[in-house]
Amino acid sequence: MSQYFEVHPDNPQPRLLKQAAQLLERGGVLAVPTDSSYALVCHLDDKAAADRLRRIRQVDDKHHLTLLCRDLSELASYARVDNRQYRLLKLATPGPYTFILEASKEVPRRLSHPSRKTIGLRVPRHHTLLELLALHNGPLLATTLIPPGETDPMNDAHEIRERFEHDLAGVIDAGACALEPTTVIDLTPMGSGGEPEVVRQGQGALGPLGL
Repeated sequence: MSQYFEVHPDNPQPRLLKQAAQLLERGGVLAVPTDSSYALVCHLDDKAAADRLRRIRQVDDKHHLTLLCRDLSELASYARVDNRQYRLLKLATPGPYTFILEASKEVPRRLSHPSRKTIGLRVPRHHTLLELLALHNGPLLATTLIPPGETDPMNDAHEIRERFEHDLAGVIDAGACALEPTTVIDLTPMGSGGEPEVVRQGQGALGPLGL
């Protein structure tokens, strides 16, 4: 049965988040709150955990997974970013946006898109998640918690625990999240002089980015 960590949304208890971070170090998959919806996360370098994450979501290796990063400088370590892309990223982070970029050598090849060699990256604006990322001391591999065969993400931690208690190592409850997923923007065309492409319109507004 998965462990349940009920934390204060503004001042999450460090002791509980440290316990959750230890589960990640031991290869566990967690359900965590974000500034869009709940997400499944695991250690970036743990192949078995990444396979388990994909199995829970029932997605294959062509489904873009996302790296959750603490800040823009960390994001830039895992993607090839030119000046135009960086300026747009600076406008949008932190926030409910996921950006598709060319993966750097820091990203294990098995995690990037098999043909495009791209990865999704984002810097969330959620205090509890940022505290967990700091304790983990690195990015987390993530995917939106959308149950197999459904289209809407989950945002109730109690329901997540009941539904996935045998699949997850833990659930962090910091209250309900928004039900709308992130806006997904493909920045790879910018690398060859093109324009960014909106893959999915979600919670993140396009106006402030000039799109």
